[in-house]
Amino acid sequence: MSVRERGGSLRSRDFRLLWTGETTSVLGSSIAVVALPLVAVVTLEASTFAVGLLTAAAWVPWLLIGLPAGAWVDRWPKRPIMLVCNTFSMLVFLSVPIAAWFGLLTMLHLIVVALAGGVAKVFFNVAYRAYLPSLVSKEELQEANEKLQGSESAAQIAGPGLAGLLAQGFGAVAGVLADAVSFGISLLCLRSIRYREPSRVVTTRSRLRDEIREGLDFVLRDRFLRVFAVFGAVSNVALMGYQSIEVVFLARDLGVGPGAVGLVLALVGAGGVFGAASSGRLAARIGTARAFVLCEGFGALMMLLGPLARGGWGLAFFVAAGFSLSAGVVGSNVLNATFKQRYVPAAMFGRVTASMSVLSFGAIALGGLLGGILGETAGVRQTLWLMAGLEVVAVAALLFTPIGRCRDFPIASRCQTA
Repeated sequence: MSVRERGGSLRSRDFRLLWTGETTSVLGSSIAVVALPLVAVVTLEASTFAVGLLTAAAWVPWLLIGLPAGAWVDRWPKRPIMLVCNTFSMLVFLSVPIAAWFGLLTMLHLIVVALAGGVAKVFFNVAYRAYLPSLVSKEELQEANEKLQGSESAAQIAGPGLAGLLAQGFGAVAGVLADAVSFGISLLCLRSIRYREPSRVVTTRSRLRDEIREGLDFVLRDRFLRVFAVFGAVSNVALMGYQSIEVVFLARDLGVGPGAVGLVLALVGAGGVFGAASSGRLAARIGTARAFVLCEGFGALMMLLGPLARGGWGLAFFVAAGFSLSAGVVGSNVLNATFKQRYVPAAMFGRVTASMSVLSFGAIALGGLLGGILGETAGVRQTLWLMAGLEVVAVAALLFTPIGRCRDFPIASRCQTA
């Protein structure tokens, strides 16, 4: 039976397994996003710079191996790659609570774990995005992406709260253990998927360097993908520079306890569910490209409220900023992912995705490092202002690009103007 069953993506058993596994893994990762900095700040008493370095370490693999990873993923079946990545990630993150229990945990260990987990994430993300179109039809991609992004956002709501509760009750490393368990559950779900990708018949194998160049050329020559790559890079510097010091801002500047930190970040993450659920209806009403710009613009402007936060009821500014930013970013991500899955040829998808991600995700490493440096030297609140301003400028620049001049994203190569 075809995996592309009638009646929507939820009718597909394989999609449900992929959805369940990825949502569980995201839940664990969203716990770890809070738990790792809390381990560094509370257990190891790390500096603001060290916390920023920890964030950067998780993303720097995109700069180091992103391009060859895309070419390798295009050569191989996607599901086995994802299985190996989840197994490796489970073992790597499991090493943190084990080291802590034996009194051997150090900041260097945390950074190495973040770096190794980031390597696995590069391969998994490229394979995962290329694998989804084989489980659902092109007509169902928007719906499938909405479900994946919506449930991931819901997991990101629960994750920080669980991280705070685990830290309060069992210590911060318990959150990292939960992340390792989530990779194990995701592994079991992937193993249960019945669909097997057809073997690629390769008559001649080109050199890796040539395949990488093909992916880069495809992005550089396409006016939409080129804009997405550059905008993603600038935006990610701002977003990660902001997010990498959120825990420091809440815990040290505002005096919020570990449990309350998790609760605040859970409320922030709730915006992602709203953004994922609303993106499809918004795109149908005003167009996919306009909906993308609107989502990004709304999030950027509301982001300016974050640095106004104070203790007590003043936390409402931080929650409002984060909720709106999460809604805007997740909504635009749904539209962006669906566009690329429809637009990019399947045989090129891994290389094109990796080529764009090297720039945009590599910028996350820069943003995390920059947030840590500026937070240490200029001050945490001042750094939040700077990053929010950079995001507003990046979104404003979109209005002068082909994306800003379109009503809908193209399905082939032509922009639909209003």
